[in-house]
Amino acid sequence: MPSFSSANLLELVAGDDSDFAASPLRPPILPRLMDAAADYDSPPASPSQRERRIIVSHRLPLRAATDPASPGGLSFSRDPDALALQLHSGLPPAAEVVHVGTLAATVDPVHHAAVSRILFDRFRCLPVFIPADLHRRFYDGFCKHYLWPLLHYLLPLSPSSLGGLPFDRALWLSYLSANKLFADRLIELLNPDDDLVWIHDYHLLALPTFLRRRSPRIKLGFFLHSPFPSSEIFRTIPVRDELLRALLNSDLVGFHTFDYARHFLSSCSRLLGLDYQSKRGYIGIEYYGRTVTVKILPVGIDMGQLKSVISSPETTAKVQELVEAYRDRILMLGVDDVDLFKGIGMKFLAVERLLEEHLQLRGQVVLVQIANPARSQGKDVQEVQDEIGSITKRINERFGRPGYQPIVLIYHAVPTYEKVAFYAVAECCIVNPVRDGMNLVPYDYTVCRHQSPALVHSPKKSMIVVSEFIGCSPSLSGAIRVNPWNVDAVAEAINLAITMPETEKQLRHEKHYKYVSSHDVAYWARSFDQDLQRACKDHFLRRCWGIGFGMSFRVVALGPNFRKLSLEYIVSAYQRTDSRLILLDYDGTMMPHASIVKKPSSEVISVLNGLCSDPKNVVFLVSGRGKDELSGWFAPCEKLGISAEHGYFTRWNKDAPWESCMLTTDFNWKKIAEPVMRLYMEATDGSSIEPKESALVWHHQEADPDFGSCQAKELLDHLENVLANEPVVVKRGQHIVEVNPQGISKGRVVENLMASLLSTGKAPDFLLCIGDDRSDEDMFESISSYTNNSSVPAIAEVFACTVGQKPSKAKYYLDDTVDVVKMLQGLANASSVQPPRPAQLRVSFEGSLLRKCVFCGQISPK
Repeated sequence: MPSFSSANLLELVAGDDSDFAASPLRPPILPRLMDAAADYDSPPASPSQRERRIIVSHRLPLRAATDPASPGGLSFSRDPDALALQLHSGLPPAAEVVHVGTLAATVDPVHHAAVSRILFDRFRCLPVFIPADLHRRFYDGFCKHYLWPLLHYLLPLSPSSLGGLPFDRALWLSYLSANKLFADRLIELLNPDDDLVWIHDYHLLALPTFLRRRSPRIKLGFFLHSPFPSSEIFRTIPVRDELLRALLNSDLVGFHTFDYARHFLSSCSRLLGLDYQSKRGYIGIEYYGRTVTVKILPVGIDMGQLKSVISSPETTAKVQELVEAYRDRILMLGVDDVDLFKGIGMKFLAVERLLEEHLQLRGQVVLVQIANPARSQGKDVQEVQDEIGSITKRINERFGRPGYQPIVLIYHAVPTYEKVAFYAVAECCIVNPVRDGMNLVPYDYTVCRHQSPALVHSPKKSMIVVSEFIGCSPSLSGAIRVNPWNVDAVAEAINLAITMPETEKQLRHEKHYKYVSSHDVAYWARSFDQDLQRACKDHFLRRCWGIGFGMSFRVVALGPNFRKLSLEYIVSAYQRTDSRLILLDYDGTMMPHASIVKKPSSEVISVLNGLCSDPKNVVFLVSGRGKDELSGWFAPCEKLGISAEHGYFTRWNKDAPWESCMLTTDFNWKKIAEPVMRLYMEATDGSSIEPKESALVWHHQEADPDFGSCQAKELLDHLENVLANEPVVVKRGQHIVEVNPQGISKGRVVENLMASLLSTGKAPDFLLCIGDDRSDEDMFESISSYTNNSSVPAIAEVFACTVGQKPSKAKYYLDDTVDVVKMLQGLANASSVQPPRPAQLRVSFEGSLLRKCVFCGQISPK
C-alpha cells in the first residue's frame, strides 16, 4: 500500500500517477489512464462484472473503539447514523458500494497498510490518511473557520469576526493538498469506464478537478449539503473561480433547495459568464461542450433505521421515563449542534418572551435543548456555549421554582435512542437556525411522533416551529415558519403551536408524515443515482481534451465530427483549390466581444487585404452592423465584399454601390417597436438601442446579467405580441434583442452569394465560413443544406467554423478571435502572387458588361 503522508503542492499541477498501477486495491480491469494534454479518443474498457458506486465523504461511515489486540490499536464498526451508509438503500441492489474518506481516530503510519486492508475487506471502506497537522489546517482552518461560515453568509470582516477567519492562502493550499490526497487514494481503485463516483459536501469542493484531470470521462456527481450563498457573498472568495470550475468538473451537481441552486447558477453567470437552460425538467449548464446537470432534491431520513430504534426496548423504557418526568408539562424540544448558526440563544430568548407575555404558561412549558457536541474547536464555539449558558441561567432563575425549570440544557453526547425518546414525547419541536443547509431534525421528529409508543392509542399529532432559512423549510408546508431574528414572532409561533386545536395538529402532522415517509433517504439516493447515470450516458460518444493548469483545468468535450480547425489542414486544402469563397463574421469572430474599441486593428486590415489580393478569392464580411459603420472601418480593404445588417445591404467591393434587398420598403413597424424598446431601455440600466436602416437592436451587454437576461425575455415576448401582424422577425441573440424584416438573415446571404457565383460559372471549390453567435448558425445551416443538395455542383473543401467550443451546426471550431486572425494570416501567407483580380464580379452578355444583384437576380448594365 503506497503511503500518502506527504502533500507536495508541486504535484497539484504535475498530477503524478506513478502509484496508480501499483495499488493492490485495483480491480481486475484497468482503465487506460489518459494524459490531460492529449486527445482522448480511446474506446471504453470492457464492462466489469459488477457495477460499482464510490461514495466519497470527509469521514468514513465507521465508528472506532480502542482495541489493543487489533492493528493500530483500534477496532471498527459501521455507524448506522452516517448518511453515507444510509444511502445504500437507494442504490441498485447489484451494485458494489465502496466508501472513501478519513478516519476520526489517529492511526500510526506503520499500520496504515494493515488498517486499509482490514477496512476494505470488511466494510468496503478505503481510508485516506492525512497528516495531523495538514488535517488541522484543512478542516479546522479552511473548512470550518473560513469556508463554512462564508457559505452560511458570515463574511470575515475582521480576524475576530465571530470565529470567521479571513482568507489565508496557506490554508487554501492545505485544502488543495487534502483534496489531492483524496484523489490519489480514490484513483487506486477507480475504474472510470464503469464506476460512478458520488462526492459529498464542501470539504471536497476541489476534488472534482483533481479527478477529472486524472480521468476525463469519469462519471462524477457532487452533492452540496450546506447552503450555497448569494453570488454577492460567494464572489468575495479570492478563489471563487477555482471553486466554481471545480464544481463544473462534475457531471451532476446537487442542492437541497432551489434557492441554493439559483445562487450557484447566478454565480456561474456573473463570475464565469455561463448561461443555463431548462429542458424537460432538467437544468443544464453548457461548459466547454459538456452539459453539467443541476439537481434540486432535499435529502431524507432512513425510515427503516429510525423505526428500528423507535421499537427498541431502550427507547420504550426511556419514553416511559420521560412521560413520567414531564407529566402535566408541555414539553418542547430543540436538538442542535453547538455552532454560530443554530440560533440556540435566540430560541431561548423567544421562550423568555413567551413566559413574559403568557403568564398561564409559567410552570407548564419546558424546553429541553439537546446541544450536540461541536464539530470544531475555537473561540466561536466557546462564545456560543457561554452565551446559551448565561441565558439559560437567567431564565431559570427568573421563572424557575422547586421542581420546575423552563429550560433544560443537555450538553453531553446523547445516545440515538434517547434522542428518539425525546422526539416521541415532545409536543412541539423548535428548529430555528439563522442559516442551515438542510437540518433533518423536523423529519426525525415527525416520524418518531407517528411511531411513538406513547401515542399508540392516541391520534397522531405533532407541531413544528421552523426557521425559514433552512433547507427543510420549503418541504414542511404544515409547519409554522418563522424568522429566527424576530424574537417576538418566534414566541408567538410557539404559543400558536401550543394552543392550536388538536384536529389541526393532526392534519398538519399527517401532511408532514406523508411527505417525509415517501421522500426518504432511499428515494433521494435512488433519484440522484439515476440522474447521474443519465448525465453520463453520452460520455463515450464525445471526444475529449483536457486544457488548463492546476485548478483551472477543465475538459473540452466535442461531438465525434466536431473538431478544432487545424491550420496545416486548411492551408493544404486552400492551396489545392482555385475558386474560393471566404465568409467572415466580425463581432466575436475577428473582434472580441469584450473589447471596448470595436474598430478593426491594423493587423485585421492587413490580413483581409492579404486574402483579397489573391484573385482566386472572394472575401465577404457578413455582419449585423450598419453599412456606414462597416464601410468606414474597412475603407482600406478596397476588394473586400461587405454584407451589412445581416444581408439587407451588400456591396462587392469598395467601388461598387450598395445593393439592398427590396423585400420590403415599409418600415412603419419601427414606430411600434421603438417606443417599446425605449421603455425597456429606460427601465434597464446599462442597456441601449441601436437603430439601423433596416432593423432595431436592443443591447443589454452592459446591464446586470440576470436582470438584463430577464428583461430580454420580457422584451422578446412584448415585441412578438405588438408586431404579430407586421412583416418582421423578432430574434434574441447574444446580449441583444433584434427586429429584422422577414426574409433577412445571414443564411440568405450564403444562398444568394452561391447563386451569383454559380450563375457566372465560377462555382467555388473552397468555402470557409467563420462566425460565433446564433445569427451565424444560419450561415452554417445554409452551407449544410447546400452541400447536401445533389442538384448543385459539389464543393470540394468546406469549412464551417464556429468560435468557441460549444454546440453548433458547424463541424469545426477555433478557440477565440486570436486563433481566427492567426488562421486567416496563415491563409493569406499561403496565397500565391497573381495578377490583380477585377474589382467587381462581372459577366459578359452580348458584348456588354453587366452586373447581377445578389438578391433579386436582376441583371443590369454597369
